[in-house]
Amino acid sequence: MSRISIVGLPDSAASYAAGPDLAPAALRSAGLPGKLRAAGLEVHDDGDLPHQAWRPDRNHPLAQNADQVTASLRQLADRLGPLLARGDFALVLGGNCTIALGVMAALRRLGTGTPGLLYVDRGYDINTPQSTTDGALDWMGLAHALALPGCVGALADAFGPRPLLQAHQVAWLGVELRLATDWEREQAARLGLHVTTSQALAADPAGAAMVALDYLPPGPLAVHFDVDVLDFTDAPLAENTDGRNTGPTLGQAEEALTQAARDPRIRALSIGELNPTRCAGEPDVLARFAGSIARILAVAAG
Repeated sequence: MSRISIVGLPDSAASYAAGPDLAPAALRSAGLPGKLRAAGLEVHDDGDLPHQAWRPDRNHPLAQNADQVTASLRQLADRLGPLLARGDFALVLGGNCTIALGVMAALRRLGTGTPGLLYVDRGYDINTPQSTTDGALDWMGLAHALALPGCVGALADAFGPRPLLQAHQVAWLGVELRLATDWEREQAARLGLHVTTSQALAADPAGAAMVALDYLPPGPLAVHFDVDVLDFTDAPLAENTDGRNTGPTLGQAEEALTQAARDPRIRALSIGELNPTRCAGEPDVLARFAGSIARILAVAAG
């Protein structure tokens, strides 16, 4: 890679509540750009897209803030396009997991082969407004990328011809199967999704990552890192606090993502679901997390 370009998306419109919109500023304050430079990387901070904090959308309770989410992701894809076209590595600081759609839209526009997505997450994120009453598009993002039945049309169509992604373009890494909804289990079976469980990831981080990477197509690769995949007790960072004493530690996740960083296809890393209020009692975890990201990207640059 020629350099790393950082783009922040301080947006929680798709989330369950405000909080993840604070993550880009928190990661910068924790020294992430400096740690990247200290690792020998050339870094350009391309700033943030407009800030949006979640608020209840009572007119559309099952798909809240869909218009704002769609507009924000289009802006992200437009911002990333020129950076990727000139050969930069994109580091996207979310925000929530819908940011993966903007990243993949930008990679598709490059026209350099079928892009792949390594989706490191405790959940599938393939619910729809018809399969759940939660109303948070955050855990519906990949359903819209795959254009599953029941999606919000404007979001599924936001990036050109649907679907944005086919099932063979995504490998899930770190899924906690017991947390999946019945709908998600049905769709995973119907589509034959490639899934590595949370338990398998923790048991053999590098090996699990290699298996997932081998599944993906040969085009440019993005990695999405939802911090809720982590053991919350080890690294209290995630908006979702359900992952207590389960899942990989931050060190184990770093091992897996370091393996991914060695893949020559990698062009982007997005970080989602980090809520800095979760670690108010242990603020040093943000610096620890930033250090992990810097070490991972140093391998990608090498």
